[in-house]
Amino acid sequence: MNAAQILSALQIGLLAVSSLFFLVDPIATIPVFLYMTSNAQPKERSRMARTAALTCFCVLAGFSVVGTLLFRLLGITLPAFQTAGGIILLLVGLDMVQARRSGTKEVPGEAEEAVVKSDAGIVPLGMPMLAGPGAISNVVVLVGQASSWLEKATVYAAIALVSLSCFILLAGAGRIRSRMSETGIHILTRIMGMLITALAVQFIATGIKAMGLFPAVH
Repeated sequence: MNAAQILSALQIGLLAVSSLFFLVDPIATIPVFLYMTSNAQPKERSRMARTAALTCFCVLAGFSVVGTLLFRLLGITLPAFQTAGGIILLLVGLDMVQARRSGTKEVPGEAEEAVVKSDAGIVPLGMPMLAGPGAISNVVVLVGQASSWLEKATVYAAIALVSLSCFILLAGAGRIRSRMSETGIHILTRIMGMLITALAVQFIATGIKAMGLFPAVH
């Protein structure tokens, strides 16, 4: 293993951590999480945050492992999935720029229904609010692009790190919400949305170029 391979793995790892954190977007989930756990004790809220983070990890890691196999079974190429994933990311990013929860991550009424559930940590908190289609598409594309075991390992490490950050942020949601106004959350969400939109455009352009539809696209 040479320095170039290590540098490439670090670059993919950094891209995976940053893009996944923006897509999973645990900060924007805090108001919804507080609403769902409005009647819960601190210990119960922490347990639900742990369940949501573990669900997020299992879903993203699971799709990253079986994604390539599904491509082969269904006859889907990586560029086609990359383009489709880019379109999903674009929709998520545009919603984030407007500081609103994406329709690809939850549908109207899910948050209200979750309040009466005994455990909303798996659905809808873990999936699709945290591990939504955008994040799933992202990990499948990143693992598909990885050219070595080290690069794939950095993607899995990124999934674990982002899932851990979800637990920390949601478990401390009460303290964070008291120190950050609704306006502050919206500003941060819009910044994340801009980065996700740019990443989506890059995914779409790369996918289209790889399929040879528009060779001039860079």
